[in-house]
Amino acid sequence: MLIFRQLFDQESSTYTYLLGDSDTNAALLIDPVFEQVRRDTALLRELGLKLVAVADTHCHADHVTSAWLLKQQTGAEILISAAAGVEGADRYLRHGDRIAFGKRYLEVRETPGHTDGCLTYVLDDESMAFTGDALLIRGCGRTDFQQGDAGRLYRSIHTQIFSLPETTRLYPGHDYNGLTATSVAEEKRFNPRCGGQISERDFIGYMSNLGLAHPKKIDLAVPANLHCGRPQSGSAPDETPDWAPLAYTFAGFWEIDPQWLEEHLNQVLVLDVREPEEFQGPLGHLPGARSIPLGALSTRIEEIPRDRPVVTVCRAGARSAQAAVLLRRAGFERVANLGGGMLRWRADNHPVEGGVGG
Repeated sequence: MLIFRQLFDQESSTYTYLLGDSDTNAALLIDPVFEQVRRDTALLRELGLKLVAVADTHCHADHVTSAWLLKQQTGAEILISAAAGVEGADRYLRHGDRIAFGKRYLEVRETPGHTDGCLTYVLDDESMAFTGDALLIRGCGRTDFQQGDAGRLYRSIHTQIFSLPETTRLYPGHDYNGLTATSVAEEKRFNPRCGGQISERDFIGYMSNLGLAHPKKIDLAVPANLHCGRPQSGSAPDETPDWAPLAYTFAGFWEIDPQWLEEHLNQVLVLDVREPEEFQGPLGHLPGARSIPLGALSTRIEEIPRDRPVVTVCRAGARSAQAAVLLRRAGFERVANLGGGMLRWRADNHPVEGGVGG
């Protein structure tokens, strides 16, 4: 029996797919996200599965893959397109290759156009296909950077995806509207970019006028993904701390789950590293937070007790990330950053002291 799970990373709107063979307990992951390694390995462990392969659909621009990190933790092989220009993979895939997991396998179909190295993975019985960014639900991947070619993408979709049985369920690399899956029949009929009677010329004109901003993480994600997500330090993080739900970032520090933090504020020291006028300003601050500006932290580090975990906070998460690294270097073992800072905390309606409406 096939084991299948669709997982989601909210920050990048990325879907990760777990497929397993219940007869052999062999499994693979498609498009895993660096910050979600703890979640993914926990699920594998709970289901009793052995990860044998990590397969990215392409070299992503919106998140860092966890392929390298998963290999360090599980021994799984890293698989990616031979046309992706990626270094450090164990196997470079071409059209028609098969990716085995136990008694099941995925067929590799080359579907370039979003990037040169885009692949679609088709389950052995053609009941499911994983389209990455080539074909999204009622959309498709952009073609204005990373070797994008609208005409090529149109042909990839029509010859390699729309040629599958109409009942084949399609699972994309992303969705931004809460949708989870579609089918070949649906996309052929309803996709406004490439379905129906839309011609290649129509498609090229449409794609040439999207006017989209570049992905926020492109400058970090693409260089990292060209090395399978291997950190510049070349080393994996220490064992995952167990004092709170944490996610390890590619930049080399831990981030804490905001909801857990709200419920356990009395168990941690919240260290706000903004300037005093910001601490007392419109955004307010977390209840019970201590204020030490980042510029003064190195000289005032002895003021910070070591009997509780420390959570660093700033306006948007950048200065507090630097503070978390500084504290780790000073010997603080239980340190995490509040990703997104006060902007995210307030946007998610967590409690604040002071500020406008606080």
